[in-house]
Amino acid sequence: MSLIWAPLFPQELADQLLQKMVTKGMLNDTTVGIFRNSEKLRLRSASIRYCKVSAMAFRLALCPHRLLELDASWVPGGLTGADVISGLASNPDCRASLQMLALNGLSLNLESPEEDSGVFIGFSSLQGLKTIHLVNTDLTDDVLEDICTLPRLETLDISCSSVTELNALLKCKNTLRSLIAHRLYRLDTTPVRLLFIFTQLHALRHLDISYNHFANDDSERRTNGDETVRQLLEAGPQILPSLVSLDISGRKTIDDSALRGFVESRSGLVFLGLLATGLSSSPVLSSHENLKVTGEANEKQLWEALRRYRERECFVKEALIHLYHLTTDTDKPQPDMLKLVVEDMRSHPESPHVHLLATACVFNLTTRDLAEVMPVRLMSATVTQLLHAMETFPNIQQVQSNCLMALCNDYLLQNVPFDRYSAAMLVIKWLSNHEEPTLQRIAVAIISILVAKISVEETALLSNDISFMKQLLTVVQHKAMLGLVDPTLKFALSALWNLTDETPTAARNFIECQGLELYMEVLESYYSETAIQQKVLGLLNNIAEVEELQPDLMDEDLLEHILSLLQDSQMLVEVRYFAGGILAQLASREEAWTLDQELRSTILEQLHKSIMTWPHLEQEMVSYRSFRPFCSLLQTYQPSGVQLWAVWAIHLVCRQNASYYIHMLTKEGLMELLKALDTHPDTHSDVKRVSQSILRMVQEQQSPCEVTNSQTEPGKS
Repeated sequence: MSLIWAPLFPQELADQLLQKMVTKGMLNDTTVGIFRNSEKLRLRSASIRYCKVSAMAFRLALCPHRLLELDASWVPGGLTGADVISGLASNPDCRASLQMLALNGLSLNLESPEEDSGVFIGFSSLQGLKTIHLVNTDLTDDVLEDICTLPRLETLDISCSSVTELNALLKCKNTLRSLIAHRLYRLDTTPVRLLFIFTQLHALRHLDISYNHFANDDSERRTNGDETVRQLLEAGPQILPSLVSLDISGRKTIDDSALRGFVESRSGLVFLGLLATGLSSSPVLSSHENLKVTGEANEKQLWEALRRYRERECFVKEALIHLYHLTTDTDKPQPDMLKLVVEDMRSHPESPHVHLLATACVFNLTTRDLAEVMPVRLMSATVTQLLHAMETFPNIQQVQSNCLMALCNDYLLQNVPFDRYSAAMLVIKWLSNHEEPTLQRIAVAIISILVAKISVEETALLSNDISFMKQLLTVVQHKAMLGLVDPTLKFALSALWNLTDETPTAARNFIECQGLELYMEVLESYYSETAIQQKVLGLLNNIAEVEELQPDLMDEDLLEHILSLLQDSQMLVEVRYFAGGILAQLASREEAWTLDQELRSTILEQLHKSIMTWPHLEQEMVSYRSFRPFCSLLQTYQPSGVQLWAVWAIHLVCRQNASYYIHMLTKEGLMELLKALDTHPDTHSDVKRVSQSILRMVQEQQSPCEVTNSQTEPGKS
């Protein structure tokens, strides 16, 4: 891609545009082309971490800019350190301007500095460099020699690289302020020599010689490193006098006395890395309140560890293990800690160990009411990351379990913005492969809420996948065969009810999957269970609203059973209401009625008679996405029983949520139908009375509130 025309972007805006494209996963060989217009989109700080950008695209799009910083870490697809350096060196401006370069995770392909078309190619070609990050690279001793000749080098990170000795550091002893040398697994230098090199680094303020305590590296190299640390701690402040920050995390053989002597002799110390050393509870630390420490003694130390070690899987795992134990049964909101956990999950997208521990910590940090006091943006990112974990690790049962338990939070599912459609598909996919009762209940509960919250269009998309319907019906059938009345059955019935709401495709799939036969059995076998009856009849209402599916309900046994529910004065109004709705829809179309006419007459008579006995309800019983299914019932030619059921239903929901439903009445044109009923001479007085009550409510709502998307109906439960 390229820009035919562009305004002159403010420089900071060009950087932000690139970063946003990276964050959204949009940067690649095609889209990076817009930055070839280096006169109008002027980059200074560029990051292409994890983006698939080839050497050619990199050279054409990014190298013409006068860059100050470049992060090309973990770029897949063959871009090498040599490609980056030669590309940047081809721009004279970059050779002088570039101050920070990160090539973590790349193959440097720089066995030794080379000549390329007369231009010297190596790190030393970029004379402005102050900061270099080369974590997890094939860095060689020769290339390190080249790097250390840079005149302004201040920060060098060579962690997990393949260098074998550090003598080259003596070349930059007067400028190097920060050396990060975590887990140099091929380092072959004696403790005495290492200590000598460190003592020559006169400007050094931060030294990181931590180690991966999980690694099975050469025990002699590990021992040499531990001995170097011990000697450094005991050497006194005359060695590395400027040092204010030391990281020895993972060094398990250091004793408390060496640490105590070091801390007490360094009054200017501001940071100590002690995670996985066994030293983070040392009494000497309590007397230095301003000293930042990574460790496992308390949540403050763990927070520091998760923040500092985001790129180091070994330390992230260690910190998460301790965080999980510290936050079990916590009742204290910790949004900062949760944010770090989520960021660490992002930093290790393919690590099952990190996600196993992190998802457990997410559950601890958001369970009960904790999620409600967290920032909504943070909770949205958290849910998205949980869904990523479910999708990435489908075969790791504990990750799936942790994610489902964390997601089964009513506040999260109802109020936090995220891709509910994809989440529903993901959870139903999980459900089709697992039958563990507790997790099945959780999964069905999640699906039930998600289906209620997605749009009609998304519900229709879900309905296109008939396996979604089949899976939920399988749950209902299994529970019904056992005669169980448990939360799983209720959640599955609610999900099916919501799935078929104003979605003809879903209603048709329900019938094709023999759902009607199953529901007729459930109606009879769960006659005394009000909650079950209500959900079953609610779904049958949805089918009855679809004209082309009404013939499928024309079953005399079924309708007589529903009529008996309507007439049963001992039955709760919640059940009689939905029974009436089915009968009203079917009896409203005389031309489509295929059963005995006497049955229809009885239904119409009993509808009117039953509704007149229903009490006013205070609690919410039903909610509607629209009033469209009521339009045909409100026509002036309809029998009074049909009209009465419709106006009673509208009156009920308008009284309980006036602003939302009165807006819907006006928007969907039902006001005209109600007014017509009120003025028509043949309208029954009972129907007129309820219609007039609705019209008065509308008048009292002088300026109907505009509803937002967040006010969509909550669905059936």
